Amino acid sequence: MVEERVRQLGLVIPKVAPPVAAYQPGVLAGDLLFVSGQLPTVDGELKYRGRLGAELTVEEGYQAARACALNCLAVVKSFTGSLDRVVRIVKLNGYVSSAPDFFQQPQVVNGASELLGEVFGEAGRHARAAIGVSSLPLGAAVEVDLVVQVLL
Repeated sequence: MVEERVRQLGLVIPKVAPPVAAYQPGVLAGDLLFVSGQLPTVDGELKYRGRLGAELTVEEGYQAARACALNCLAVVKSFTGSLDRVVRIVKLNGYVSSAPDFFQQPQVVNGASELLGEVFGEAGRHARAAIGVSSLPLGAAVEVDLVVQVLL
């Protein structure tokens, strides 16, 4: 069902990005999968760099958040073997590299939230935080992490 929806939406789940520091891409605790923060890499390259409200627009940030969410789904699939094993997306944290006068973090993080809704429907609705930060690893514009309930 979900895997078919991904294909219908024209989405491609990428390979899991290798960690850039001392951490695991995800940790399974019971039926909860904690997905480490994912950056907006596309084809192995960091595609969105800079601060929202300075170098990047809200639309570019939205697309960056979508890329982060796809990278999160890559981690989920690597643990479960199939996105059909997702019970629900529990929590999403979105971090937005922001200029001091930028206050549209929720609109940026909507890129990730809306992608999860498109893929999982009602099971994609989640609790969330959209947080503005002064910088992110490698100069990334956005970082997203997830907590996902899965069938084992």
